[in-house]
Amino acid sequence: MLNTPSSQKQTQQGVVIIEVMIAILIFSIGVLGIVGMQATMMKNTTESKFRADASYIAQQQIGSLWAQPASLPANGSVTTLDISSRLPSGTLTITRAGDQYTIAVDWQQPGEAAHTYTTIATISGA
Repeated sequence: MLNTPSSQKQTQQGVVIIEVMIAILIFSIGVLGIVGMQATMMKNTTESKFRADASYIAQQQIGSLWAQPASLPANGSVTTLDISSRLPSGTLTITRAGDQYTIAVDWQQPGEAAHTYTTIATISGA
């Protein structure tokens, strides 16, 4: 029994379609992976921007306290400011204990856990 070209053709029918389907499956998995990485990257970039903004706001507040010693809060006081125009659900809290000022910036993205950036500054002679 010799393999004639027509008998080989019959045994090969459907192989091309299976190869194409496997190629499409592999390509689809790759595209889904790229889309997932893109979504993760966007989330991380947004979180990073909010952390940088919180740090900037806190440092700006410390500079303001140093520049205007007459407006320093009283010893033992806690001052809370609404900064939701700069950070989502954002608040700035200034707590004074002697010559130490604790600046806490809180924010919360929709559907995420709350975040806090805290820094401490010492302003002597206040």
